[in-house]
Amino acid sequence: MNASLLLLLGSCFFLAIGVPVAFALGLATVVTLILAESYPLFVLLKETFTGVDSFPLMAVPFFILAAELMSGGSLTEVLLKFAGQFVGHKRGGLGYTNVVSLTFFSGISGSALADAAGPGSMLIKMMDKAGYGRAYAAALTASTAIVGPIIPPSIIMIIYALQEDNVTVGGLFVAGIVPGILIAVAMCAVNFWVSKKRNYRGEGQMPPWPEVWRTTWKAIPALLLPVIILGGMRAGWFTPTEASVVAVFYALVCGKFIYRTLEWKALPDILARSALLTASVLIIIGLSASFAWILTIEAVPQTMAEWIVSMNLSPWMFLIFVNIFLLLFGIFIEPLPGVMVLAPILGPVAMKLGIDPIHFAMIVIYNLTLGMITPPVGGLLFVTSNVSRVPMGPLVRELMPFLWAHGVVLVLLTFVPALSTWAPHALGFK
Repeated sequence: MNASLLLLLGSCFFLAIGVPVAFALGLATVVTLILAESYPLFVLLKETFTGVDSFPLMAVPFFILAAELMSGGSLTEVLLKFAGQFVGHKRGGLGYTNVVSLTFFSGISGSALADAAGPGSMLIKMMDKAGYGRAYAAALTASTAIVGPIIPPSIIMIIYALQEDNVTVGGLFVAGIVPGILIAVAMCAVNFWVSKKRNYRGEGQMPPWPEVWRTTWKAIPALLLPVIILGGMRAGWFTPTEASVVAVFYALVCGKFIYRTLEWKALPDILARSALLTASVLIIIGLSASFAWILTIEAVPQTMAEWIVSMNLSPWMFLIFVNIFLLLFGIFIEPLPGVMVLAPILGPVAMKLGIDPIHFAMIVIYNLTLGMITPPVGGLLFVTSNVSRVPMGPLVRELMPFLWAHGVVLVLLTFVPALSTWAPHALGFK
């Protein structure tokens, strides 16, 4: 049997029986290497290690560690108070606080799952106590956490830039700012509609301005982290990998010496959690690399590219086709392996059709990230369901208006390229 066909059938089989995505790709690779007899089994080990043997990839564990240090330094409480003082008193105020807080926190964590499991769980409890439906609070949190991989720094953007030579990490980081804000605005719009319909009232009054200034002043060090990262990269002071190390140092200084809530004795637990999160990411990347290697050797990307080009699609028709395909693909595959497998296939085709690579990258990343809130495999749904103790059925029902809002944002990003490309091109990124 053809090796590429065997690989695809094997991965579908293992996914269908419930094997985690990373191991499904790895097992499919093993089965293909054994049965096809075209390549030595040693390929699995070699390509898995090659997949994680990358200097830019070192940014991933450092950004994860920076987020853990900031969380350990009471950052979550600071950002919650900062966001809540402006919107908490309005109708649906805690819903707006949820959106604004997670948007700020995404500029530090780079992970949707971390946003949902950390500050997201706190916000769900606050909304539940204030009389909001727990299922609605969980759906709002899951939908807003999508912004985590969109607003810089972003782990998935680092991986995409490693797979596609026509974009840079810095360019993608800057490109994610406007789409991230659009997503937040869309989630606020849904919260406004639902809160008016269900009469979710705000709490109290806006604090007096002296207190607002004190809270804002206290939040500034935390809010400066993404500014330092992007500003330093644009000024040429450091690369994305070096920026991640700067982020760790800055997070340590903030937690220990500015907020004074980070204890030295907490560092072992923080390092252990960071190591576990890093290991889970690297396992996915490594096994996806071995899977992608067989596809590349079997010329699957080139064949698919030639087939798509032969269809003589216009750039807009191609983008519509890609959106539909990625939305379906993302239902079953997590974003990281999705990027590893699809970016080398679809990126060159988009270039041939004259589509800006940054614009196309944002479409791919947003589509695959949306898969995290679409059943049956959506990872964010399971995390949010667990931390909120809301069954999957009610959670999915409350999710529907948010999915429509995400659809509107996706259409805007697809047909208005400047939303993704203007900022990075203006700042000289590619």
